[in-house]
Amino acid sequence: MITYPSIDAEAARRFACRVLLPLPQRWIHTQAVAAQAAAVARAVAPQDRALLLAAAWLHDIGYAPAAALTGFHPLDGARLAARYSWPPRLTGLIAHHSGALFVARVSGWDEQLAAFPDEASPVTDALVYADQTTAPDGRMLPADVRIAQALARHGPGSPQHGAAAHRTPYLLAAVGRVQARL
Repeated sequence: MITYPSIDAEAARRFACRVLLPLPQRWIHTQAVAAQAAAVARAVAPQDRALLLAAAWLHDIGYAPAAALTGFHPLDGARLAARYSWPPRLTGLIAHHSGALFVARVSGWDEQLAAFPDEASPVTDALVYADQTTAPDGRMLPADVRIAQALARHGPGSPQHGAAAHRTPYLLAAVGRVQARL
């Protein structure tokens, strides 16, 4: 098995392409998120830009058939990345992307998610921005529209709805911080 002990955005792209191959719609979204991350990379320190791009490529690998164990894609993705020895900082960004902890608390995955570091940094914010301004079909859209669409897609009884009161302000604040840094 190939391992990935360093931050390498191109290796992350290839890895995501391989594991998301059975999910073409997810791959379209992932490519667009990576493009958004590249567009806002100047909002993070130069030494963190490759990390941001790698995290953008890998943020949704938990949807891959090879990863889906719990059905909670941030946790499944972080575990898959850890199995391939991606660095802890990167696995933490995958685990906690887009306010995953809020959903984890509602759905009971918070203890498992805590095994991965949550850095709450400008990189975290930029990843939120890239993901929350990119529709599932790859179109760019305002974060509030994306959040509303996701809530409609998941339905009123979902953990996403249960977490929305806390998660939505967190997501919008992260997007605002990125916009202020640009």
